[in-house]
Amino acid sequence: MQARGPLMIEHRLIERMIAIIRDALTDIGSTKKVDPVFVDTVVDFVRVYADRTHHGKEEDILFRDLQERSLSDEDRRVMQELIDEHVFGRKTTKTIVEANTRYRSGDESALDEIEENLRTLADFYPKHIEKEDKVFFPSARAYFTEEEDQAMLAEFYEFDRNMIHEKYLSVVEDLTGRKG
Repeated sequence: MQARGPLMIEHRLIERMIAIIRDALTDIGSTKKVDPVFVDTVVDFVRVYADRTHHGKEEDILFRDLQERSLSDEDRRVMQELIDEHVFGRKTTKTIVEANTRYRSGDESALDEIEENLRTLADFYPKHIEKEDKVFFPSARAYFTEEEDQAMLAEFYEFDRNMIHEKYLSVVEDLTGRKG
């Protein structure tokens, strides 16, 4: 498998979550309500899986290694667009968290902000994924030898192996901080 393989597999799971979000948006539109726990689950998925795990491999490994290469102007431009899009996704998710907190506290007007930003994510991710799968990943592959690609793949697996520990260390630290 090439290093881009796991990234593309992760895209398929992200697409499945986007389909769930789209279904929820239909329900929100008809009921004018949202389950705050559902929103928490979406946020957790986006933050831990899509952003920290998936985008983490891209930014901390793939993009890091590409920074050392003589990229074409076009490839460097697209890589910067992807980085900027990752930041946009984080900001959108943060807005959802803030609106969900207000909604949970009884602010019904926060529902519109939750709905709008869930829709923003649902519209954003398919385009972002297509740009990576069909444009950037194939182009980026040309900058690495087979050995370098396989080393990157191994680093991706190590990154994933450490993710569960990072996630739950953070959970314990957050809970400890609340009690201390």
